[in-house]
Amino acid sequence: MALEAVQFHPMDYEAFDDNLVPIAQFLLRLRQFGIMDRRMVDAFESVPRQPFQPTDAKRGPLFGERPQPIDCGQLDTPPILAARMIEALAPTTRCRVLEVGTGSGYLAAVLSRLSRRVYTVDRFRTLAFAAQARFEMLRIANITSVFGDGLDGWPEKGPFDRIVSSASAQAVPPAFIEALSTSGTLVMPIGPDDGIQTLTRFIRVDRQLVATPICSVRMVPLIKGKAARL
Repeated sequence: MALEAVQFHPMDYEAFDDNLVPIAQFLLRLRQFGIMDRRMVDAFESVPRQPFQPTDAKRGPLFGERPQPIDCGQLDTPPILAARMIEALAPTTRCRVLEVGTGSGYLAAVLSRLSRRVYTVDRFRTLAFAAQARFEMLRIANITSVFGDGLDGWPEKGPFDRIVSSASAQAVPPAFIEALSTSGTLVMPIGPDDGIQTLTRFIRVDRQLVATPICSVRMVPLIKGKAARL
């Protein structure tokens, strides 16, 4: 049976009322970037930001534009960058989406409001399990998360209509191309591990990828294999 995007209600996150003023400011920021799609606005309004933030003194502004440190020595994707990635991805309610690099789970949570099903994989066991706990707390039923090697994609669940990676590579990994359906869309940063990369949208035409640059970014590189610790 097909699962539809979960519906949120105010009672689901009354504890997160402090989200209201920052989200309004964030939505104004989206407009400055030309992002005004009503579905995207609704998705960001529906997902409370606080559960996906660090709980210690390292916590920054709710919708800050700099990456925030999370567990396992990793960095979260800032919401404004997540919005630009989602805009380029252009998911629909019929899409099956693969996310490589779960992180805190925030990007997957927003995508769940815009897609039929989200599959997310992280090489850190701690991050994958913590994100799953957040999804369950918020009663998001259309995300499947797993601890695994993101560079392998998720062949058992493919092909995917959309693939998004928050980690970079110097070229699109072959497994991503194989996992992407015909006419599917991939969004990921391309460039050197230790320098400026280009967030790029790829559309698959037969077995070729047509690339469109989006913006310059600096993101962590994709790493082969599961993390041995954490």
